Amino acid sequence: MNATLAAVALSLVSAAAYASAAVAQARLAGRTAPGTGTLRLLGSGAWWSAVGLNAGGALLHVAALKYGPLTLVQPLGALTLVAAVPLGARAAGRRVSTTEWRGTLLTLLGLGALLTTAGGSAPHETLSLVEALAVGAGTVAVVAGLSRPGARPGLRHAAASGITSGVASALTQTLTVAVTDHTTGPLFSWRLVVVAVLVSAFAMGGLLLSQTAYRGGLGAPLAVVTLANPVAAAAIGLALLGERLQGGTISLVPALLGSAAAVRGVILLSRAQAQTAPAADAVVAGPPPGTPSRVVIKSPRAALHQEHGHLRRIRAGRS
Repeated sequence: MNATLAAVALSLVSAAAYASAAVAQARLAGRTAPGTGTLRLLGSGAWWSAVGLNAGGALLHVAALKYGPLTLVQPLGALTLVAAVPLGARAAGRRVSTTEWRGTLLTLLGLGALLTTAGGSAPHETLSLVEALAVGAGTVAVVAGLSRPGARPGLRHAAASGITSGVASALTQTLTVAVTDHTTGPLFSWRLVVVAVLVSAFAMGGLLLSQTAYRGGLGAPLAVVTLANPVAAAAIGLALLGERLQGGTISLVPALLGSAAAVRGVILLSRAQAQTAPAADAVVAGPPPGTPSRVVIKSPRAALHQEHGHLRRIRAGRS
């Protein structure tokens, strides 16, 4: 099996693990109050199940990054969306709506178009210490801006989660290549220590941000995470790691068309989420005001007649 096939196979299994983790996180978010802190989550078995699935997906993702470039491996994470949307609908006890299927299909087609422009060679370049620190500082600034109070907090937190996860993947590739290819420098150095710390911080940050994003539903936030992740990683790969798009400048056309299709898919999933939320709220809240009650209130005359009949039966029993 060549490097490209190995990267694809590992990415597929990783996507399945990430999909299961996303569904588990969404179910946990639906049962958790908005003000619940991190310490409460740490005491939840469901949270640790999601963490375990994410960890398994991450390990497989790290292995895939050893054999394929960021521009190839990251877009394959879109398959997480394919598995997670039907799994999430089944967990909620409903069918996947037509709008959700259309949104998922458009998002996948868009990311597929981005995938056709990806390079296929195994990675060799790594980030320097200065580049890693600059990437970390820039990511923190962007996430801070997206996390401010405002409209659509779920989608903004999802975008922040996707960006941090994509940056963590780019840094992980540097760590993986540096450890397994000794020609890039010594095995133990300050650069690798700093990169490892940044990977841990961004991976955990992405997990917590996605947990917050899934409180409003699964489809649209997961689509934003799935879209932002490869875009952030590919930007680092193209700008700092010497990766190139296949086809040169012409490849920008399918890349832009794919981006437009993916954005449209996210919009459709967001609309589907807004349509399913009122139905879920109605089930929890019960029947709306004005619904006829099944409780029958008898008139005073009927109640008095019933009481007299009861007294007559008692006297007949005594006699």
